[in-house]
Amino acid sequence: MSRLFARVAGFFSNRSFVGVDKAGNRYFARTEEIDGVMKEKRWVIFKGEEDPTSIPVEWICWLNGQRKRAPTPEEMQDLEARRERVRQNVAFLKKEEERRAKEGTSHKIISTGRVEVLDLKSFIRQFPIVPKGDELEEESDAVERRRTAEEKRESEEPVPELNELFFRSAEPSGSGATFRPGTWQPPT
Repeated sequence: MSRLFARVAGFFSNRSFVGVDKAGNRYFARTEEIDGVMKEKRWVIFKGEEDPTSIPVEWICWLNGQRKRAPTPEEMQDLEARRERVRQNVAFLKKEEERRAKEGTSHKIISTGRVEVLDLKSFIRQFPIVPKGDELEEESDAVERRRTAEEKRESEEPVPELNELFFRSAEPSGSGATFRPGTWQPPT
């Protein structure tokens, strides 16, 4: 019984206050010897109801040992300001997108990282169509002849049976009754 009391008393006596977050949760740490090795134990005491979602990411990392040092109040303020800027940028982009949708702009800009890409219709509209009489007709005739030749080749190829396409067995097939142990030789 005295060991239990000593352990409980030690729990409260050697703990050190590390910090507090915006929600009022308090964080503590203590070092104790476990199997001859000094280990640090970290925990949180919630303000009010125990809600794990109220713990900021930086404090979660500290509790799990992914950070050696607890986050400082200055660091927390900087991160909160950065998160607020991101929220404002997202709101601005949504408003801009709604404005473009109302205007009915003819081209869409698709963002892929740092490069902005126009959709195909907008890209094609950049090039003027200049008919040159017989040249366009000759080109379209050549394209048509090529298409008909490809269609003829495709129609001449044998069509595989449905059994070959869809009903292939996933089971391995082997040599079965003709297999003889010890006869296989690696390729040279």
